[in-house]
Amino acid sequence: VPLLLPIPLFLSLLPFFLALCVPASRKEAGRFSNATLVRLSDYLTEGYRKGVRPVRNWTRSTTVAIDLMVYAILSVDEKNQVLTTYIWYRQQWTDEFLFWNPEDFDNVKQVSVPISNVWMPDILINEFVDVGKSPEIPYVYVGFDGVVQNYKPIQVMTACSLNIYNFPFDVQNCSLTFQSWLHTIKDINISLLRTPEEVKVDKSVFMNQGEWELLHILSKYNTFSIDEEDYYAEIKFNVVIRRRPLFYTVSLLLPSIFLMVMDIVGFYLPPDSGERVSFKITLLLGYSVFLIIVSDTLPATAIGTPLIGVYFVVCMALLVISLTETVLIVRLVHKQDLQPHVPDWVKRLVLEKATALLCVRNRHKFDPISPKGHDLLHVKGNAQCSHQNSEVKMDAGSRVGASSGTKGCEAVLDTLLAEISSIRQFLEKREEYRGIAREWLQVGYVLDVLLFRIYLTTMLAYSVTLGILWSVWQYA
Repeated sequence: VPLLLPIPLFLSLLPFFLALCVPASRKEAGRFSNATLVRLSDYLTEGYRKGVRPVRNWTRSTTVAIDLMVYAILSVDEKNQVLTTYIWYRQQWTDEFLFWNPEDFDNVKQVSVPISNVWMPDILINEFVDVGKSPEIPYVYVGFDGVVQNYKPIQVMTACSLNIYNFPFDVQNCSLTFQSWLHTIKDINISLLRTPEEVKVDKSVFMNQGEWELLHILSKYNTFSIDEEDYYAEIKFNVVIRRRPLFYTVSLLLPSIFLMVMDIVGFYLPPDSGERVSFKITLLLGYSVFLIIVSDTLPATAIGTPLIGVYFVVCMALLVISLTETVLIVRLVHKQDLQPHVPDWVKRLVLEKATALLCVRNRHKFDPISPKGHDLLHVKGNAQCSHQNSEVKMDAGSRVGASSGTKGCEAVLDTLLAEISSIRQFLEKREEYRGIAREWLQVGYVLDVLLFRIYLTTMLAYSVTLGILWSVWQYA
């Protein structure tokens, strides 16, 4: 064919003949020959070694700027001392082998490249205890000046020393330490992408509707050495969070406070009745059921107990003390026929000094009550009996030699007088027992008031102390 055609015509048809001879695969590749991103990708990957640290001068270290923003606090496991957070993590460094002139590639200044095709720093978090469910981000951004931007979300499960003593008003400070696991500071150095002040106050992406509130994030750069020859760089972020206590205040503290208030109200029941004992036993059983219910809510660790747990135990102890005091008072004021008289030193100590110390206004109700009406009846009965005896004697003197029926009447009168005397002795004995019971009842009332005020003072002091501590912790 070339011999039959003129030379100019042959040259014009040469590309057509060459196109007919090109294989199908070569034709398919030609579709991307003018694509700018394809040309740029081929330009960047040509001869690139992702296993080599991207510096032209090996004595110069690669500085990786990092940054994080807390998105959510997923869980706080006090028992296992594990904090699970969801963060937005950012890395940025300069790759000296990924440069191009934007004018040669249609003014493209930034392109996304697969992570598997570029060099990546081995920066890890020291506190990692488990791999979280984080989405896989397969690309990084590369700028025309070689700046590589690796932005990705991470679910972080880290070990944290959690202090639950102040629960539910606790503030936790957990650290996230970023460092290169292998490279020393001569190869890889770390810096902050933003200033520490910007990192501290940034809450723009934080989910603020959960149990925990983000207070601030502290950042600090540090270098350390293991063998005092090779130094490593690290940046530690301290995530400071605070628990919202409203739920625990309503579900834990308020029911306990209500039960303790009812225990105080129970002291106004009469101590000589059995209702107070049954009432306080019911409160004690109710508080025991309450502790069983809330036991799963309290955080548990092997190294300490929260103060609220101590508070519940002390409240339980106060209820037991209150029940014991009630039982003793009821036993003291219980009426018994064989009860001895109140000792004089008890009268002086309880009915006089303790009454004055307690500022009891109705002093007369604690004084012994003398049975004046019964004494008057006793005197009157004696007078009547004497008068009747004199009349009987006069009639007996004037009627000497009367019939034997008169002697029978005298015998009946003697029997009647003996019965009346026995009844009088019984009434006197019963009145004596009643007087003894009244004395012990007076002592029991005074002791009940004294012990109630001591109990109330102890409870108020304990409650005020805890309230001040929790208020300081909440607003610290």
